Amino acid sequence: MDAETTGSLEAFFARGGGDLGDKMGIEILEASPDRVVGKMPVKGNTQPYGLLHGGASVVLAETLGSVGSALHAGEGRIAVGIEISATHHRSATEGFVIGVATKVHGGRSLATYEIVITDDAGRRVCTSRLSCMLRDAPKG
Repeated sequence: MDAETTGSLEAFFARGGGDLGDKMGIEILEASPDRVVGKMPVKGNTQPYGLLHGGASVVLAETLGSVGSALHAGEGRIAVGIEISATHHRSATEGFVIGVATKVHGGRSLATYEIVITDDAGRRVCTSRLSCMLRDAPKG
């Protein structure tokens, strides 16, 4: 990542990106307004049967789409998730899942990303879509 992207990501998380991604082990590998890539371990993010929890996939998807939306919104603006959907195609039981968020629409007031999550073998685990409302950051 270049210095501008790194600075924007730091600002995004300083504005309340939250600790959930850290707790789930999410790591951002690449970030730009058009595409965000991240990975998350399956271990520690499973449901009682040892399968990747569907909610964990949604957290990964929303994290990646929110980072992209915040970068698209730019300095002095914020991105607020307003809708997310997810289709779970197959389970993952070990290793990591990789999420790739690709911008589908980037306007002044709305950004939408498609997030494809795959397992270590490249098989699609989940397809998600996130829309974020973009607005001016609160004063102060």
